[in-house]
Amino acid sequence: FSLKKREEFLTFSYIWLLYIYINLNATDMKTKKQILMLLLALLVGLPTLSAQSKEEKKEQKKEAVTKLIASENYKIDVQTALPMRGRSVPLTSPYSLEISNDSVISYLPYFGRAYSIPYGGGDGLNFRAPLKEYTMKMDKKGNAVIQFIIRNPEDRYEFRAKVYPNGSASIDVNMQNRQSISFQGKLDMKDE
Repeated sequence: FSLKKREEFLTFSYIWLLYIYINLNATDMKTKKQILMLLLALLVGLPTLSAQSKEEKKEQKKEAVTKLIASENYKIDVQTALPMRGRSVPLTSPYSLEISNDSVISYLPYFGRAYSIPYGGGDGLNFRAPLKEYTMKMDKKGNAVIQFIIRNPEDRYEFRAKVYPNGSASIDVNMQNRQSISFQGKLDMKDE
C-alpha cells in the first residue's frame, strides 16, 4: 500500500462506518458504541497519517533538489528581480539561469546603474560562457550554496545562488561595470 492509497482507504472506511452508524436502529446500542469507537480511532489516525505524508513529501523534494544540484545540470527560473535601488520587479517573461555541465546560460534582465558599458548598452546578463571556478557547498540548514565567476569582454560576473530544500532559489550577481542585482525564483524540477 502506498501512503496515498492507505489514506484513501481510511477515508473511505471512515465514511462507510459513519453511514452505518447513522442508519443503525436505536436498539443496537452495543453495536453503535463499537462503531463510534472505530470512528473515533479513525478520526485520530487520519491527521497523523497526512502529517507523515507531508514530512515524507518534504524529504523527497529535498532529496530531489540535492540530486539535481549535484548533477551540475539544472535551471533556475527567475520570477522577481531585486535591483540595488528601487522596488522589486515582478518578471512576466521566462527568464532563467541554466548550468549545463561545463557552461552557464544566463538569460536575465538587468535593472540598475551601469558605470562603463559598450556602445548600445551591451548584452548585460544575457550570455553563454564556459563555467569556471564553480563551487557548490551545502550549508548547515541544508541549502545548496553555488558560486561561480564568469568573464567575458563586457564584464566580470560573480554569481552566488542559494537553492533551498523546497526548490526556491535566490541569485546574487556582482559586476565590475554595473550595480549588483539579485533575483528570486525556483529550481526547474520538470525532469525529476
